[in-house]
Amino acid sequence: MAAQTRAKPAAAQRRQARPLYRNRILRQLPAAVERRLRPALEQIEMQPGDSLYEQNQTSKYVFFPETGMAAIVTILKDGTETEVASVGNEGMIGMPSYMGVHTAPRRAFWRMEGRAWRLDAARFKAETRGGGPLTEAMRRYAHAMFTQLAQLATCNWHHTIKQRFCCWLLLTHDRMEGDQFDVTHEFLAQLLGVRRAGITVILGSLQAAGAIEHRRGRLTIRNRRKLEKLACECYGIVRREFDRLMG
Repeated sequence: MAAQTRAKPAAAQRRQARPLYRNRILRQLPAAVERRLRPALEQIEMQPGDSLYEQNQTSKYVFFPETGMAAIVTILKDGTETEVASVGNEGMIGMPSYMGVHTAPRRAFWRMEGRAWRLDAARFKAETRGGGPLTEAMRRYAHAMFTQLAQLATCNWHHTIKQRFCCWLLLTHDRMEGDQFDVTHEFLAQLLGVRRAGITVILGSLQAAGAIEHRRGRLTIRNRRKLEKLACECYGIVRREFDRLMG
C-alpha cells in the first residue's frame, strides 16, 4: 500500500511562504533571517506627504519601500526645502538609525504613492548591531547610495536640464509599479531648479519625441529607450552600481 503524504496545515504553509519582496535589501536576506524578521515587518500603504521622519527628531521606524518613492530634503532657516535624495525599492529610509545616531538635520517624507515595509527602529538597530546579513546588505546599500549622491551632484554641474530630467524619469520609473505617476510642474521646477516655463518646454519636447505623455499632472512613460538615449551617462552609472551591489 502506497504511503500517504500528510498535507501540511494551511497555517503552517502560510508561515513558510516567503513574500515576493521587491525591496532589494529584504530580497537579499537569507531565509532564516527573513523568517526571524517577518513578524516585525508591517506592510503599509503610503500616500504623498506621509512623514517618515522629521528634522532633528527621533524616528520610531525605518522603512523599506516596495513601490513608489520617498524624498529626503534639507530645510533652511526660512523654511525652504531642497530634495537631496530619493529612495525607492533599491533601499531604505532611516539611515540615521543604521549609523547609530538618534536625529538628523533633514526630514524624509513619501513622495509618490506606493507601499513599504515598516520595521521598528529599535528592532532594526538590534538586528544590525552585531553584524550579519542585514548589516552587510545595509553596507552595500550605503555605498550605492553614496555613489548616487556623488554622481547626481556631478550631473547637476555638468549636464543639461533636459538630460537631468531624463535621468530622474528613468530612476523614478525603475521604482514605480507601472508606467504612470503623478508629477506637477511646480515639483519639477523645484527639483531641477528652473522656472515653470522651462519645465513646460522640456515636457513638450519629450512628448513631441514620443518618449512621454503628460496631461493634468499625470506623466506616462511611452518609450523608455528614447529616454535612455536622451539621458546623460549618470543614470547608467547609478543603475549599474545598484545592480552590482544590490542584485
